[in-house]
Amino acid sequence: MATPGGPRQGNFPPNYNSNALANNMENLQINQSNQQQSGNFGGSAYRPPNATPFGQQPPRFSGSRPGPPPPGVFLVGQSPPSGPAQTTFSPSLVSARSTGPPAVTQPAFFASRPPPPGASPSSIGGPATSAPSGFGPRPGPFPSSPLTSRPAFPPHMVTSGPASNGSPSFTPVLSQDGPRLPPAISSMPRPLVGPPQPPTMLSSGPSSQTLQMHPSFGARPSGASSAIGQPAPPFSAPPQSMIPPPGSLPFSAPQGMLQSSGSPYGMQTWPPQPQQVSPPPLVSGHMQQPQMFGMPPGPPPLPNQSMALNQTAQSKINPNQIPRLTSSSGVILHETRQGNQANPPPPATSDYIVKDTGNCSPRYMRCTINQIPCTVDLLSTSAMQLALLVQPLALPHPSEEAIQVVDFGENGPVRCSRCKGYINPFMKFIDLGKRFICNFCGFRDETPRDYHCNLGPDGRRRDADERPELCRGTVDFVASKEYMVRDPMPAVFFFLIDVSMNAIQTGATAAACSAINQVIADLPEGPRTMVGIATFDSTIHFYNLKRALQQPLMLIVPDVQDVYTPLHSDVVVPLSECRQHLEILLESLPTMFQNNRTADSAFGAAIKAAFLAMKSTGGRLLVFQSVLPSIGIGSLSTREAEGRTNVSTGEKEAHKLLQPADKSLKTMAIEFAEYQVSVDLFITTQTYVDITSLSVVPRTTGGQVYYYYPFSALSDPAKLYNDLRWNVTRPQGFEAVMRVRCSQGIQVQEYSGNFCKRIPTDVDLPAIDCDKAIMVTLKHDDKLQEGSECAFQCALLYTSIYGQRRIRVSTLSLPCTSILSNLFRSADMDAQFSCILKQAANEIPSAPLTQVRDQATNVCVNILYSYRKFCSTVSSAGQLILPEALKLLPLYILALLKSRGLRSDGRIDDKSFWINYVSPLPTPLVIPLVYPRMIAIHDLDEKESDDSIIPTPIPLSSENITDEGVYLIENGEECLIYAGDSVQPNVLQKLFGISAVTEISNQFVMQQQDNPYSKKVNAIINEIRGQRCSYLRLRLCRKGDPSGVAFFSYMVEDKMGSMPSYVEYLIHIHRQIQNKMP
Repeated sequence: MATPGGPRQGNFPPNYNSNALANNMENLQINQSNQQQSGNFGGSAYRPPNATPFGQQPPRFSGSRPGPPPPGVFLVGQSPPSGPAQTTFSPSLVSARSTGPPAVTQPAFFASRPPPPGASPSSIGGPATSAPSGFGPRPGPFPSSPLTSRPAFPPHMVTSGPASNGSPSFTPVLSQDGPRLPPAISSMPRPLVGPPQPPTMLSSGPSSQTLQMHPSFGARPSGASSAIGQPAPPFSAPPQSMIPPPGSLPFSAPQGMLQSSGSPYGMQTWPPQPQQVSPPPLVSGHMQQPQMFGMPPGPPPLPNQSMALNQTAQSKINPNQIPRLTSSSGVILHETRQGNQANPPPPATSDYIVKDTGNCSPRYMRCTINQIPCTVDLLSTSAMQLALLVQPLALPHPSEEAIQVVDFGENGPVRCSRCKGYINPFMKFIDLGKRFICNFCGFRDETPRDYHCNLGPDGRRRDADERPELCRGTVDFVASKEYMVRDPMPAVFFFLIDVSMNAIQTGATAAACSAINQVIADLPEGPRTMVGIATFDSTIHFYNLKRALQQPLMLIVPDVQDVYTPLHSDVVVPLSECRQHLEILLESLPTMFQNNRTADSAFGAAIKAAFLAMKSTGGRLLVFQSVLPSIGIGSLSTREAEGRTNVSTGEKEAHKLLQPADKSLKTMAIEFAEYQVSVDLFITTQTYVDITSLSVVPRTTGGQVYYYYPFSALSDPAKLYNDLRWNVTRPQGFEAVMRVRCSQGIQVQEYSGNFCKRIPTDVDLPAIDCDKAIMVTLKHDDKLQEGSECAFQCALLYTSIYGQRRIRVSTLSLPCTSILSNLFRSADMDAQFSCILKQAANEIPSAPLTQVRDQATNVCVNILYSYRKFCSTVSSAGQLILPEALKLLPLYILALLKSRGLRSDGRIDDKSFWINYVSPLPTPLVIPLVYPRMIAIHDLDEKESDDSIIPTPIPLSSENITDEGVYLIENGEECLIYAGDSVQPNVLQKLFGISAVTEISNQFVMQQQDNPYSKKVNAIINEIRGQRCSYLRLRLCRKGDPSGVAFFSYMVEDKMGSMPSYVEYLIHIHRQIQNKMP
């Protein structure tokens, strides 16, 4: 039995090097103790110190912090970088069943720990000695879900060579910056009580027109006046004839209503400007008080912000007084608990370092309200949503302490014998340590004899601080045999490539083969890694990769109605036995099919056949699809023309095109999930492919949709390669099962995300990774006691890529309150808006867009009305009162109304992809998606240099754009650069290598020029790619071109057709609240 924090023998993969990640981290610093640390991560990941030029191939990846995979793509025939990645996580393991206080050792670096442990076993609910019940009956040899937690993070780009959005050049130059110390920032304040913080007040004169609200998503907050359903404002949809019953819509009250936050931590900030910092020492004791999140350095904001909102003269409003995002810099040090009280988390988009002092990090689990309402009536009155945003395998900050791995031996972790909750810091030991009280169900359990320890004077176990499970909010338990239905599955990667005529002619097949050929070197080493490959058009072609053959052997399956696998073996083989054959095959496939004239695609039959080949093991199926499936199982017809007709006639039936065409693919997907096969779909197309129907498979199996439209063989291969590389190298797990438990009085209402659910309490995840989040909505089933705490626990059981069975357990305990103002003060802006966004996305396929837009507005109105009526001390009817934490809620709701998913125009496939993108979206990327970051890059030389690579963002209004400027805007998915008509020729020459804006074409490929200005822009783009964990597509835009229209569609503060400007929307919200007031 290992000592606490010590490595467990026998867990390390082949060629294991405990410091491989720390010593070879291209630019993503992962816990290299007291040496280097990433800076701000702008919302999703941590910034690499430097970045590789857009199109450049970095040195072979050997593991690093998340970020865009290295840019650049090798052409078919070129060999990938040499040297396979051999980095892995070395476990920090704690032996848990020893008597007396265990010995203490220094935890291992994060970079050297094993893949993130898994989640709660199915035995959730069953006796601890029985096999996990959550798995349910699994056909065939089905084990509980092993999780592949690959320890490699796609390298951040670390060079400053030529920048490009197209073909790469290969001259990486690694740069190393010295560490810089972060500003001293304090710990989070404890939950506040008492009167709410001074609200933001926007005053206006009495309105001459009475604008009534449209029906809300569901029941209005209790106590709300019923002034609903009268004339609609000109920019919103006609009023509905009746109010949907509570619970009938995703936003229905009380669970569907969003909550407002009075705590300064609910305020949204710009993603902090990246700056390098050296890992600060581990936080101990109390830290200095931090300044309010979202507020610029300097004195605190005034208690009230007032504007004279004239009923007609809207132009007289001072735009500087309208609530907007503000810049934030510096690293926040956050202790999850202080003085036995929970600390509100920092904003999800800020750069923060967490010290786990009992509650889990907000990266893993974040609640929409950081004080839990004691009654359902109180929650209903607030009109806010009560939910958890769970991201079990989220990537920690490089400077954070590694998650400890605890091994209880054959008996498995200590659990409550009634509710099966896992041991955690909030279970109370009594009777001299002989018994403990479960903090979820209150049951009194006997302490196992080999786990007994005496209690200290404070009532805590004397060894509590030495046992991670008793002092940390997140731990990884080694799963015992009772959590396994079969042996942990191997790491299987099966590649399925479209070779139809369209895919060949557009270059999609060549790009896919090139990307796969390079990624092979990044797959984990060892006999457990298995691969397979097949191609398809109107038939399916398998390839026998057995080493004994002189060359790969093609096996054709012509029947696309009743498919089969031609071989029961030799289709999926160990990578170590077929690497050479696989590389030869991938280089020859584009040539082999170059004269293919078959236009049909048997997508459904192909994934079915690949599934049959993987059925005995499970694994990852990565599909490259270019055209609409037209033959065989799951064939589809073009519905886009019908969609255009519906849109032009008023959207009455348009939303039906966002529903799958039939149920055959869904039925297949459920079967895939049962056998632990996860599907990722890379859509490289120039036409309509019905993403709505195809995406059912990835969403049900825990996969992801990647969308490259219109696919360009010139610029998209680089992104395809980087996306694929991050997909297979990021921390991930196989055959996982997840469950969330709550204290008595609260229960889970619904899970939302990319998964399959066969029983109400558990979520089945054939695959899960560090980028996937799941929304868990909660509801009351009893009254909570004032002054007590309510606990939530997420348990994820999975198997790592090296066959290690793990249970990742994250626990969060929050105070209960019966004071309404405390709810507004402790609301989390990021989590609240995440719920609104995800619920709106779920509603789009089943309701007209006008109705969804009205529902989103009504959520905002109901929250602000509740605050105004029950919490505000201001009596003037001419003032719009905004709680400090939620003062940006109207801006975000307006941005949501103008987002791609809720706009009336646009392609059906684009809208469907947006819905799929939102479904598993982690909280740090939610705000940037609807309110992107815009920066000016034409005056970089004039700006004072500081520690930030990315300049200060500017509001999304055309008023801030000039014809002489060049601007960059990014939303985590794509990056647009706009050049005005009157840009100085020398700026164009330095940046683009052209002399006039008119020379920018749709196929223009940006390359880094040999000058400091171009290198700065290159560094900014690569920095953003590192922050977003994505190799963003880069598009150049100019005025008078469709690309320019796309750029200005992100100016959400402007008036757009019938959609209001930001000022107009604030006036509309104010009038709606006035109409509801008694």
